[in-house]
Amino acid sequence: MDTQSLLLTPAEHAELQRRTRSQRGRAQDAVVARVLLLLAGGLTYREIAERTGRSEPFISKWKRRFLEARLAGLYVRHAGRPVQVLTPKLEARILEATRQKPADGSTHWSTRRLATRLQVPHMTVARVWQKHGIQPHRMERYMASNDPDFEAKAAEVIGLYLHPPQHAVVFCLDEKTAIQALDRKDPILPLSPGRAERHGFEYVRHGTLSLYAALDTQTGLVFGQTAERHTSQAFVAFLADLLVHVPRRREIHIICDNLSAHKTRRVAEFLAEHPRVHLHFTPTYSSWLNQVELWFSKIERDLIHRGVFTSTKDLAARIMRYIRHYNKDPRPIRWKYDDPTRRIRAA
Repeated sequence: MDTQSLLLTPAEHAELQRRTRSQRGRAQDAVVARVLLLLAGGLTYREIAERTGRSEPFISKWKRRFLEARLAGLYVRHAGRPVQVLTPKLEARILEATRQKPADGSTHWSTRRLATRLQVPHMTVARVWQKHGIQPHRMERYMASNDPDFEAKAAEVIGLYLHPPQHAVVFCLDEKTAIQALDRKDPILPLSPGRAERHGFEYVRHGTLSLYAALDTQTGLVFGQTAERHTSQAFVAFLADLLVHVPRRREIHIICDNLSAHKTRRVAEFLAEHPRVHLHFTPTYSSWLNQVELWFSKIERDLIHRGVFTSTKDLAARIMRYIRHYNKDPRPIRWKYDDPTRRIRAA
């Protein structure tokens, strides 16, 4: 193996020095330039290999190429893969294939599976998906209402939110059923830097409760009551308790869903005895129209999901304490239309 030192002209030495300091050139060019400079400094192949981490054949190859053509020979011989140009035709082909089901039995495409199918780089598929906002790995569910009077009922409910009657109170009311009082067999390990809070896998079930909640749409206040079961009798009892918190001179409009317990004879008798109470039913399969569902998701995240309860009494006490604390700083839910052209209008 040729170990003779390399002789450089001042111009070649300056150019190689420039390549080693360049932050925009190829990393390979900087390595080759450094190897040649070390050869010119009289170092052996073994010493250069230890300093640069390159093999002795690598050093010999680039020395030979430099001696053959000087600086003109310092280029990579491998041309690399041909550049794939993203044409409109290729983009349309990727989009069309994405909308078809894979033939291997899977439910959706990945970038690499589709790239293999179309014989294109997977990053090309990823860029097309990103450009058009396509996310095959995600799925959203929807619920279609089969209520023939959907538009009229929805417009009535939204009208109560946006333009409530004067001298009246509007409540969103619903039940959160089957709240489990779960206790843990193992102690809870608190969070610490770099480690999340940990719960034991095994649990003890102490029973379930139902929570009745009414959200005042104008103030954000929540009135709650727990019950062992969500029956018509419990619903009427909650309505009676709700009347205590509203001055007698004010009308009460209550938005609720179509649960059978809301439409029994006992409920009809209560409404007849209290004519200032008016029930407004949301369309079927339209729980998203009930604002109290948003508050239910909040208490689920804040208390129920990770809570540890020793009994149903403990669960009820914790829920009521949460409601009392929440009512110290209530915030009403403000609805608005982002797209005025998609308004719900009564027929």
